[in-house]
Amino acid sequence: MNSTTDVLVIGAGPTGLAVAVSLAQQGFDVTIADDQAEGDNTSRAAVVHARTLEVLRPLGVTEAMTARGIHSPRFTIRDRDRVLVPVDFTRLPTAYPYTLMISQADTERILLDRFEELGGRVARPYRLVEVKQDGEGATAVFDDGSSVRATYLVGADGMHSTVREQVGIGFTGGTYAESFSLADVRLRGGVPGDEVALFFSPEGLVVVAPLPGGAFRIVATVDEAPERPGVAFVQKLLDERGPATDRVVIEEVVWGSRFRVHHRVADAYRSGRVVLAGDAAHVHSPAGGQGMNAGLQDAAALGQALGEALRTGSEGPLDDYAARRRPVAEQVVRFAGQLTGLATVGRRWRPLRNALLRALAVVPAFRRRLAWRLSGLVYR
Repeated sequence: MNSTTDVLVIGAGPTGLAVAVSLAQQGFDVTIADDQAEGDNTSRAAVVHARTLEVLRPLGVTEAMTARGIHSPRFTIRDRDRVLVPVDFTRLPTAYPYTLMISQADTERILLDRFEELGGRVARPYRLVEVKQDGEGATAVFDDGSSVRATYLVGADGMHSTVREQVGIGFTGGTYAESFSLADVRLRGGVPGDEVALFFSPEGLVVVAPLPGGAFRIVATVDEAPERPGVAFVQKLLDERGPATDRVVIEEVVWGSRFRVHHRVADAYRSGRVVLAGDAAHVHSPAGGQGMNAGLQDAAALGQALGEALRTGSEGPLDDYAARRRPVAEQVVRFAGQLTGLATVGRRWRPLRNALLRALAVVPAFRRRLAWRLSGLVYR
């Protein structure tokens, strides 16, 4: 790494890469440091919504993403075989009237390719141990003793952000009681190949979504998820929560993991010359597929704000970024929590919940509002 740079980004996930691409396009010197020897090329987040595709378009990556992913024009909330709420994205006023299903590994690769095309590179592995700052900039110190001085430093280093901890920003919120199981599988039966479905059940929620190459993403709440879910475990989840008439049969688990979900928002998005984005600033339930989308929208806004701050010498654009994006994170956390709460109500309240959702589903304004919220267009 160079010892000085305009902006140092800690974290080479989608958020950090998108910030760096934006700054590189504007002609600034930007350095990314990441503590992994290589990118974490698992699928993880797989949902990209319309508003995210819109804000990424100026970065020159949206076309490649839409060419690689599955276009899913419909989202449904279901109780076994019964569709409670159908959400149609095709009438949204956007060039991307669908949910794009694409592996996070592919999203990261496309962003990295664009960054390298602009002359950038990711420095690996560099583990941050200290952040020092003054009125003129910030200095990052790494575990090998090296350091980088930057005019601004971006913390895009995830939920357990060292940057956030180093500058003393609180991370207010809590943790869901359930853990989450995630698996990419090959299956047959029961689910359409172009629709994202959220199944409600007293046993917990399960999301089934198509992925490129014929695989499907399964995300489910469980009391204690196994470290690596196998075929029998995922099959049991779908038997208890998924379609009943046309049974889903799990043929193979391609990849699986587990995680515990927090619902937290950083108490502030900036401290002096340090600014947060993505999971370093907000985390929440995966219901609705909002997580990576919120981070990428942070990145697009932050890239422009940093560019303006560097050009003008004013920190006002960064204050504006924090003032705009933090309330959005609070809305996203609240919305994902509401979906999770609805999905996990007990058996006693299930008939009332279903009746309420069916009643709301016949109201066009409700379906339209939900489509705008899920797609992210509400945050324009």
